[in-house]
Amino acid sequence: MKYLLDTDHISILQRQTGSEFARLSVRISREPRVNLGFSIVSFHEQVLGCHAYVNRARNANDVVRGYDMLARVLRQFAVVPVVTFDANASAVLDKLGTRRLRVDTMDLRIASIALSRGLVLLTRNSADFARVPGLVTEDWTI
Repeated sequence: MKYLLDTDHISILQRQTGSEFARLSVRISREPRVNLGFSIVSFHEQVLGCHAYVNRARNANDVVRGYDMLARVLRQFAVVPVVTFDANASAVLDKLGTRRLRVDTMDLRIASIALSRGLVLLTRNSADFARVPGLVTEDWTI
């Protein structure tokens, strides 16, 4: 595996519309599937979104739609390897924590996974991730 997709790149793939999707799809089509992975943190973020949607549901149709969204996320994450947040990623996160970086916790967890495994992070959020020392990022939507 060479690349870890950030949640924003995953979301673009899920929407399947727009110029960013077209550019990202072309780049991904050039890579062997074994080079690409999603993080468990991105899965967590998307599950939290589905959970919030179900909890805000005002009627039975909204509940059904929320669980359909959750099932779709599960299917999509089953297509490529999901990279776990393991002890190595946790150690990297601990080191980053001592630096008091101004980066969202979930983003730091994703960065820690990428750093601990020597992966390039595919993201549009280069401004925040640029604050993480040693992290290599690329934006395949441009």
